[in-house]
Amino acid sequence: MTEEEVKKDGKVSRRKFLVRGGLGTVGVLAVGGYILRNPIRRRILDFTAHLPLPYSGDTSDPMMWFELTEDNHIILHSPKVEMGQGTFTSLAQIAADELEVSFEQMRVVHAATATGNIDGMSTGGSTSVSGLWKPLRELAATMREMIKIKAADQMGIDISSMTVKDGVISANGQSIAYAEVAKKAEDWEIPETPNLKEVRQYQFVGKPFPRIDLEDKVYGAPIFGMDAELPDMLYGAVVRPEQIGAKFVSADASEAENMPGVIKVVQEQDFVGVVARSMTEAENAKTKIKVNWEGPKDLQQKDLEKMMTVGNGKHTIIQKKGRALKDDNVLTLEFRTPIGAHAQLEPNGVLASVEGDRATIIISTQVIGITRKEVAERLGLKPDHVNVIPTYLGGGFGRRLHTPHAVHAAVMS
Repeated sequence: MTEEEVKKDGKVSRRKFLVRGGLGTVGVLAVGGYILRNPIRRRILDFTAHLPLPYSGDTSDPMMWFELTEDNHIILHSPKVEMGQGTFTSLAQIAADELEVSFEQMRVVHAATATGNIDGMSTGGSTSVSGLWKPLRELAATMREMIKIKAADQMGIDISSMTVKDGVISANGQSIAYAEVAKKAEDWEIPETPNLKEVRQYQFVGKPFPRIDLEDKVYGAPIFGMDAELPDMLYGAVVRPEQIGAKFVSADASEAENMPGVIKVVQEQDFVGVVARSMTEAENAKTKIKVNWEGPKDLQQKDLEKMMTVGNGKHTIIQKKGRALKDDNVLTLEFRTPIGAHAQLEPNGVLASVEGDRATIIISTQVIGITRKEVAERLGLKPDHVNVIPTYLGGGFGRRLHTPHAVHAAVMS
């Protein structure tokens, strides 16, 4: 249910909440809300809304942030992806403090586009924790107060007499877990955003905690995009040009089409792909495809010099103090560094399943919204008919801001 119009005080309003109950074995309460953005961030979004990239996101409906499960645990659906930077652990600490649950009761998962609140600006720029710092606390605190209000009615007590620890409300010799409150509740009262905790009240923020994603990584759990599987799935491999910017002209796939395990060779304007019964068969067939590319001209040294020239070609003064530049002894130095390689450990991989007017994409990506938009446009589907399920990233560093392989896999599917 939703209530009231949006207030203009910068807080999470009552209208920005979505409450769902009766989730059966999955959980007993789900709470969602928009991501609120500061004025500068909103200005950026207004600007980028008119550009193909970066995608500004779809905020037409509030989406799920928290699930309260039957065993009194909290699942946070993170709009930011975890690529080794420790974001999930930090977000769990922030939410646990305002929810008044233990750190061990928190679980963090990637938000899929079908259910989660996907931040249109995606993951990058070291902004995940700082960007979610206030809205996540407000959403968590509001959920906590919703449960306390309902508990007060069920227990016949005043909220002011309550104490809360580890997701259990106690007062006057009585106690009840969050999950029990939610099971008995029908209509929820959504309060105005409560005051947030002060620094002195933090139990988890600012303190060291073990990484919540560490165990799966140490034991090699199938948590990355390359690990995704579906029953009876086929495998694909794509032929790409050796030069960035090269255009497809023609291809001879006659030999590849007759190789063992090959189901089909797909030829499009921007790629040539093989669909086979195994990855090995797909990769082997790919090597037999002869593709003619129209490539850009090779870069010459003068081209490289031009690319590395700053601004108008003159030096840039960072700081000016005293008469240093007017003295006779002026030392001039020029420094150059090689290009930085975004060498993530996990190769780019994606699983695509297209059935009718619906598509599911499982992928390690930094741009969940952009991936959905590009797949939807290529297949001619509505964006909300494309469910992008992000996974852990085996490194990102900006390389996974570009995911054409999602489109390739969707077309081949």
